[in-house]
Amino acid sequence: MVSRRAVALALLCACAAAPLATLLPPLPAARAQDRVLDVRRGDFTPVVIAVAPFGGDAGPAAQVSGVIVNNFKRSTFLSPLDPASFAGTSLNPDQTPDMAPWRALNAQFLVTGRSKRNPDGRLQTEFRLWDVATGQQTAGQQYVTDPNNVRRVAHIISDAIFTRVTGEGGFFDTRVVFVDETGPAERRRKRLAIMDQDGANVRYLSRGDDLVVTPRFSPSSQDVTYMSFGSADPKVLLLNIETGQREVVGNFPGMTFAPRFSPDGQRIVMSLAQGAATNLYAMDVRSRTTTRLTDSGAIDTSPSYSPDGTKIVFESDRGGTQQLYVMPAGGGGTPQRISFGEGRYSTPVWSPKGDFIAFTKQKGSTFAIGVMRPDGSGERILTEGFHNEGPTWAPNGLFLMFFRDPGGSSGPKLYMMDVFGRNEFTVPTPSYASDPTWSPLLN
Repeated sequence: MVSRRAVALALLCACAAAPLATLLPPLPAARAQDRVLDVRRGDFTPVVIAVAPFGGDAGPAAQVSGVIVNNFKRSTFLSPLDPASFAGTSLNPDQTPDMAPWRALNAQFLVTGRSKRNPDGRLQTEFRLWDVATGQQTAGQQYVTDPNNVRRVAHIISDAIFTRVTGEGGFFDTRVVFVDETGPAERRRKRLAIMDQDGANVRYLSRGDDLVVTPRFSPSSQDVTYMSFGSADPKVLLLNIETGQREVVGNFPGMTFAPRFSPDGQRIVMSLAQGAATNLYAMDVRSRTTTRLTDSGAIDTSPSYSPDGTKIVFESDRGGTQQLYVMPAGGGGTPQRISFGEGRYSTPVWSPKGDFIAFTKQKGSTFAIGVMRPDGSGERILTEGFHNEGPTWAPNGLFLMFFRDPGGSSGPKLYMMDVFGRNEFTVPTPSYASDPTWSPLLN
């Protein structure tokens, strides 16, 4: 579980002349050509893409192409052909493919590649992306890395293809921190855990001695903040995923939600309970100085920064029921209410793109996950049912992850959906899971 920079450094130590990734030039008969799917309109048709079996060494080759296909199955915007429809088809990535068979399968794009172990033990993986209609290569890249990074290379390739076809940033080479829950409902053991966005490579970040809740990733680094409840007062902890270094940010009795980072990672915003009121505070991560942002007798909580750091969205009962409000990040002025539908709104979180705010909405016994524009217009419910909660954004702002708890003796599970609510997928975890937080792209 290492960053791209760490992978590159390891490579440079082994061979200073070998970069992590190099662009593959187009083959003589091909020229790069733009082809972009406009995914922001919402009325798109998914692009049909074929991932031919990778050549090279059987083990890593099958793993790379398999991970890529699985990623595309969950991408909403790309529709991969079933590999069984062209089983046994092997293509040389150094040659321009015959496009006729792929046109017959209605493929719009074709991926070819190979993955093999070099004599020095390192894994060399390459891919080419072809426009089936024109027969032209539109992308190609080669990666040389430690064999243990084979899944990461597959995610990086998936991101490169997703970006080339859609024009949007990728999200496959990311991780998710969540609360792993085991044991009976009345005595749940809750541990922090981290995994790849597709549910692979799970490892635990805490032992479960103390109750942990509401982890939050920094938008600019591999740092996570979360709340820990032990025998003493609740503590806010800061954990660096790469180094494992853990430090107490503060000891704040009565805090209702873990802090969220500012976009630059230099501040966190939190809610503190004082008597019957709960107000918002900002803290400088380095100096630990705090600034009070709201001053009311209401319960103001669950704050989230806009991606430019100038505004904060939060939930408050200052109007009589839980609703969403937006205010300047430095406090001051009158917060503007943006939610006006029936029911109670909570857990708002601003999209990394700035175009939407995701939220949880409760009406009776129904819990919905929805999005609205920052001014409150264009509200859309993406999914609803019993106890959906805790949305978190993928770094490209096109997908949300959340948890759903059916209640009773069962427990919560993680789900992922696109911002249009077209598709919903279960995210596999070893046991029950809640409170997901999505990392930025690894770098």
